[in-house]
Amino acid sequence: MDDSHTSMAVMAELLAPTYEVMTASTGMQGLEMARACRPDLVLLDVVLPDINGFEILQRLRSDPATAMIAVVFVTGFDRPGDEARGLMLGASDYILKPAEPPVLFARVTAQLRLVRQRTAMEELAHLDELTGIPNRRQFDEVLAAECRRADRQKHPVSVAIVDVDFFKQYNDRYGHPAGDRALKAVARVLRDGMHRPGDLAARYGGEEFALVLGGTSRQGAMALANRLRQAVGGLQIAHSDSPIASHLTVSVGVASTIPAADSNPQILVQRADDSLYRAKESGRNMAVSDGDLGHTSLSAA
Repeated sequence: MDDSHTSMAVMAELLAPTYEVMTASTGMQGLEMARACRPDLVLLDVVLPDINGFEILQRLRSDPATAMIAVVFVTGFDRPGDEARGLMLGASDYILKPAEPPVLFARVTAQLRLVRQRTAMEELAHLDELTGIPNRRQFDEVLAAECRRADRQKHPVSVAIVDVDFFKQYNDRYGHPAGDRALKAVARVLRDGMHRPGDLAARYGGEEFALVLGGTSRQGAMALANRLRQAVGGLQIAHSDSPIASHLTVSVGVASTIPAADSNPQILVQRADDSLYRAKESGRNMAVSDGDLGHTSLSAA
C-alpha cells in the first residue's frame, strides 16, 4: 500500500518475478484487498491519502480475518519514535525509503520465510499425528466458522461422528500397529470423501472421527454418511472378532441444523453423538440422524 505510484512500481518490479504482488494506493482499498485475498505480507507506507499506516495496521490487527498477516512498513516517514511506534503496534519490520533493492528484497524474503515457518507450525498443531488429517482442535474451529457462515447465509450445516465398530476387539486380536494402520485407512476414506469447500474430516479421538459438512442438509449428510460407511466396509479389513461382520465397519451419527446467531456448535456435536449412540444400540454398521431422534434445533432442550 503506497500512494506513490513510482515507489509501488519499483517494488512491484523487484518482487513480481518471485512473488505474486498486488498494489493499492489508498488505505481503504488496501484493507479491502487484505480481507479478500489474505496475503502473506503487506508492505505499508505510513503516509496515505485517506488513512495513515499506523491506523491501517491497527485495523488489520483488530480483524480476525487479517490479524495474522505480516506487515512491514516501507516509508520515508522518519520522525523520532515512528519506527518504535510501528513495531509496538505489531509490524514485523520498518524499512526507510529509499531502500536499496537487494536489501528490500532480502528483508521481504526473510519475513516470508518466517511466515512459511509459522504456517507450517500451525498446520502441524492442527493435524493428528497418527492419521495426518485435522485434529479435534481444527474440527472445533472449522465447525464454529461454518456455523457462523451458515447463520449469515441461512444454510444448513451438518456434523457426523464416525466410530470404528468393536475397535478394542480389533486391537486385542491384531495388535496396536495393525490398529494404527486401520485408523489410517479409515481416515483416508473419510478425507477423500470430502468434496465441498466447507467439508472437513478430522480425528476426534481414539477410534472416533468427526465430519463438518457445511451447506449440507440432513438428507445430504445421511447420504454421504452411508457412502463413507460402505466405503470403509469396502476396504475389507479383516476383523474376525467382530460379531456383526467379517471385516472392519463403522457406525455414524449425524446431526443437522440451520444455526442462529446465538447457537452453540457443541450442541450439534452432542446431537451427532446421541445419534451415534442410537446407531450403536441398534446394531452398528449403520448411520442414524438426529431427525430420527426428534431433534431439529441447536437451541432445543
